[in-house]
Amino acid sequence: MHSHSIETWQHRHDFLGHAHERNERRTVLVVGLTLAMMVAEIVGGTVFGSMALTADGWHMSTHAAALGIAALAYRFARLHADDPRFAFGTAKLGDLAAFASAIILAMIALAIGYESVLRLNSPQAIAFGEALPIAILGLLVNLASAWLLHGDGHDHAHHEGHGHQEGHGHGDHGDTNLRAAYVHVLADALTSVLAIAALLAGRYLGIAWLDPAMGLVGAAVIVAWSWSLIRSAGATLLDAVPDRGLAHSVRTRLETNGDTITDLHLWRLGPGHTGLIVSLVSDHPQEPATYKAKLADLDGLSHITVEANLCPNHGTERMPG
Repeated sequence: MHSHSIETWQHRHDFLGHAHERNERRTVLVVGLTLAMMVAEIVGGTVFGSMALTADGWHMSTHAAALGIAALAYRFARLHADDPRFAFGTAKLGDLAAFASAIILAMIALAIGYESVLRLNSPQAIAFGEALPIAILGLLVNLASAWLLHGDGHDHAHHEGHGHQEGHGHGDHGDTNLRAAYVHVLADALTSVLAIAALLAGRYLGIAWLDPAMGLVGAAVIVAWSWSLIRSAGATLLDAVPDRGLAHSVRTRLETNGDTITDLHLWRLGPGHTGLIVSLVSDHPQEPATYKAKLADLDGLSHITVEANLCPNHGTERMPG
């Protein structure tokens, strides 16, 4: 057994985002706000007969559950960041929570759409004046929650990771768990805005059918947002290549002087962290540290494993006669 210290070659597998604890605290706070507003909207919408307001309240209930999942994921990932049972740490737990949140988001959107269709077919009396203040309060709570969850480096609902640019970092640095929480809050804000518009139209223009119609519009938009989350979180969970531009940069830097990459694995470890395993074949293989040095300034590469092999045919080529 090797008798000298190996600490130089060891490192932690903590790939949590740089703002992990801050995001955890803010998510917990937003859960509290959402729960309080959820109760107010469900009670108010039921008493005053507003489908848009009731839908927003029930929508908030699922958001409270999804945000709770996000908060638990943050806490579990932080407490078990150094647990050796997790080969590459716990940072991807946030993507698992985001995937679950996206499924919840899609399910409630379908439920809202179904109930809205029923209300279109069987209209019910709505107390527009009484329901309107509750909808406005709901929007204010949603905006406050969105402000709390909005942070540096976080992906908005409409934002997708940009491709890698040499020397300028790589795409998809964002915290998918935080993005999922943010999308839930945006969905709440959207249904609040639609509820307010429907209640105003019903009260002042007499267009009562607009209330359930707005429920359908909100459901359609929320389904689209949930699909975007499912795709991004699912790609991380399946270890899809997070940035093809980054993969190209790795090949460009390592395939020099006749060296050839035979196997390359690039995957996301957590927010802002990417893992790389690469195998090369060479007529004159170098130490792994030499190849790692070529990749040192590529932003986000947090766990690099290099295997360099001597070409089995080296020295066996026949010289031309």
